[in-house]
Parts: sequence; structure tokens; C-alpha cells
Amino acid sequence: MTPQQISQVQSYLRKRFGTETVTLKPRKVKDSVEVYLDDEILGLLYIDDEDKDDISYDLNISILQDDLDAG
Repeated sequence: MTPQQISQVQSYLRKRFGTETVTLKPRKVKDSVEVYLDDEILGLLYIDDEDKDDISYDLNISILQDDLDAG
């Protein structure tokens, strides 16, 4: 993902989730970024840019049963 794409998606997620604490951090793999809420990793966001005219993003969030039990 390009820095511009990361910035655009981060702005969208901040607006959508209603918080400025969402942060996207690049990974060594160029097709995805880590998504953080506050300082805790929330999930991974992948780009599908195989068709340059139809780019989409896929946000994967893992929720552990231990987290549900603790909450």
C-alpha cells in the first residue's frame, strides 16, 4: 500500500469508528498494514488492487475467546 492509500484508509476508519486512535502501520509485506486501536493491534487490512479500476480493502479482525471471557 502506498503512503497515500494508508492515509486515506486511516482517515476513513477514524471517521467511521468515531475515534482518532485508529492507526495504520505498514508491514514488510506491501499488500497489507496493521490496524491499531489505541496502542493495541486490532487486525490486518489488505488491499486488493489486482484490477486497478476496482481497488478494495479487506479488514480482518481476530477476537480471541480469552478476550471475550475477560470482558
